[in-house]
Amino acid sequence: MNKVNLQEKFSLFTEHWTPKIVGELNGQMVKLAKLKGEFVWHKHDHEDELFFVVSGVLKMELRDQTILIHPNEFLIVPKGVEHRPVADEEVLVMLFEPASTLNTGDTEGELTQRRLETL
Repeated sequence: MNKVNLQEKFSLFTEHWTPKIVGELNGQMVKLAKLKGEFVWHKHDHEDELFFVVSGVLKMELRDQTILIHPNEFLIVPKGVEHRPVADEEVLVMLFEPASTLNTGDTEGELTQRRLETL
C-alpha cells in the first residue's frame, strides 16, 4: 500500500485534458487531470463519472443548466447524460470512473485519450 499525495502527482505533468491514473480499486480508476478551456460535448452510455475539484472552479455544462463545482466539491454525472466540462482558468480534478471509461465518451476526436499514463 502506498499513500498518494495529490499535489506531488499534479506536479508531474503540465498538459491539459490528459487524465493520469494514480490508483485503481474494484475496477474503478482514480485519475488526475488538469483542465483548461472547453472540452467536447459527450456522454457515457454505460458509466457514471465523478468529478472532484481539487483547485479552481469547474463549470459542468449540461444541455439545460450549468453547474459550478468549487474546490472540495464533487459532481457525479450519471451515465447517458450529455455534458461538457469547461474551465475558464486551470482546474485540477480527481476523477473516479470505471476502467472502461473513454474520456470523450461517444465523441471521438483529437482530445480522445485511449492509453492513459500511470503516475
